[in-house]
Amino acid sequence: MTRRAVVKGVGHYLPDRVVPNSEFEKTLETSNEWIISRSGIERRHFAAEGQTTSDLATRAANAALADAGLTGEDIDAIVLATSTADMTFPSAATMVQANIGNTKGFAFDVQAVCAGFVFALTNANALITSGQADRVLVIGAETFSRIMDWTDRSTCVLFGDGAGALVLEAATGDGTTADRGVLSTDLNSDGRYRDLLYVDGGVATQNTGVLRMVGKEVFRHAVEKLAKTADTALEKIGLGADDVDWVVPHQANIRIIQSTAKKLGVGMDRVVVTVQDHGNTSAASIPLALSVGKANGQIKQGDLVVTEAIGGGLAWGAVVLRW
Repeated sequence: MTRRAVVKGVGHYLPDRVVPNSEFEKTLETSNEWIISRSGIERRHFAAEGQTTSDLATRAANAALADAGLTGEDIDAIVLATSTADMTFPSAATMVQANIGNTKGFAFDVQAVCAGFVFALTNANALITSGQADRVLVIGAETFSRIMDWTDRSTCVLFGDGAGALVLEAATGDGTTADRGVLSTDLNSDGRYRDLLYVDGGVATQNTGVLRMVGKEVFRHAVEKLAKTADTALEKIGLGADDVDWVVPHQANIRIIQSTAKKLGVGMDRVVVTVQDHGNTSAASIPLALSVGKANGQIKQGDLVVTEAIGGGLAWGAVVLRW
């Protein structure tokens, strides 16, 4: 018998403020058509003044707990992926821990930018399969609207705020790919490419800074590396594209999503796409898409799901799980 980390519940939260592409036409030399043609994004959500990443994460966490039929005290660990934590320290995860009334567990943040949720999910899986935890709350949450250069039309129109969460629970499987739960993972990073996507602030500069991106190079690396990491994760367990029910990719750009699906050999009818409504929510994008995919009746119990993402670092990876 094999100890598996199985999805027990899923949930998400989006701030109330919806920002359509037309809003950027007032301040930038851009248009709704231009943004859609290059990214597929039609709208995104921005956090309200005073609304923090931990606030969004808490809402998503409570939604996932409700879906699982659990309370905060049922959780052994919280792993929160974010690049926009409320403070330098303590972690946003500990703030969520207090907000959901969890006093017995432990909590920490994971920072791998847009790949953050894949890294967090891999860590959560390791906690469960090693026996260190029975139930882990895995969250991706971001307020990227706080780190935008609003004069840079190539970046500020792409990002949004939001949060998504999963509850993973230990279960026993037969050790085959028919088991529910996380089946394989693949993580990668290469610091030689750190200047392609970064924030030009931090402790060293004593200011928050804003996001900077070399878009064409990030696009090129994304298509190549996302398809490869997904293939690798599937190969580890002897599966291929034909076995996949749903690909739930990082929602950065519809052209990246389409190109990656083509390289994988998966039709777009098997890809969950939410980028048009949320924009790029960085570490929140995959759990948001998982939650929306389940709510829309796309992802069902027993489906084989592949998630993959790439972010600053560069850091990238994939997770294969059976829902």
